[in-house]
Amino acid sequence: MQPHIQLDETLNVKYAILPGDPARVSRIAEQLENVEELGFNREYRSLRGTYQGVPVLAMSTGMGGASMAIAVEELKNIGVTHIIRIGSCGALQEGIGLGDLIVVNAAVRDDGASRTYVPESFPAVADPELLAACVRSGRDKGLRCHVGLCRSHDSFYIDNEEEISAAWSKRGVLGSDMETSALFTVARLRGLKAASILNNVVIWGEDTSSSIGSYADGASLTAQGERDEITVALEAFVRIEKEETL
Repeated sequence: MQPHIQLDETLNVKYAILPGDPARVSRIAEQLENVEELGFNREYRSLRGTYQGVPVLAMSTGMGGASMAIAVEELKNIGVTHIIRIGSCGALQEGIGLGDLIVVNAAVRDDGASRTYVPESFPAVADPELLAACVRSGRDKGLRCHVGLCRSHDSFYIDNEEEISAAWSKRGVLGSDMETSALFTVARLRGLKAASILNNVVIWGEDTSSSIGSYADGASLTAQGERDEITVALEAFVRIEKEETL
């Protein structure tokens, strides 16, 4: 039994979809069949279900890279091989609307957790096959999916956050979150395949706190974006499963 996620290898599931918010696990369950609640310890709430016959673990990771890194380590220990993060982000470019999806191909490692593993020169990149499956799934559904870089960081409230965001915007980064760089780094080091799909909840140039407040209230565009990213992740797992069984 893993000490934090409170799961063990008898789960026998290789695909995991990881939201940050424990409440989002319930919304993932709406798209699954044969749902079974597994546990809720600290920020790690988990359930198991199937999507088009494919077994899937849904587990929350809380906020930040440190709890994500723990999740990846312990999921590796119980036999998970493929992980997709479904989270929220703030856009760093014009033209990315509320509820649009960012499928991340690589992340700026501006977090502390990944730096405890390896120097910043080590890249934080998505698994190419899982990334491609996510992109194809999103486009097949006709969704607004932007593919590119994100910046992962540790706080919304540092004094020069606007200046830092503007600098990364000029470098072509699409959005900011708090977990993707830790996911990509630790997954790569531990031999897991990882991808990240982010639902945009903040228009570039608008106030973060007010936009996130609207998201928490269930604003229609961002709520649909959340449903879309869940669907894309689940469809990507089905694609991978079909490819591996050919």
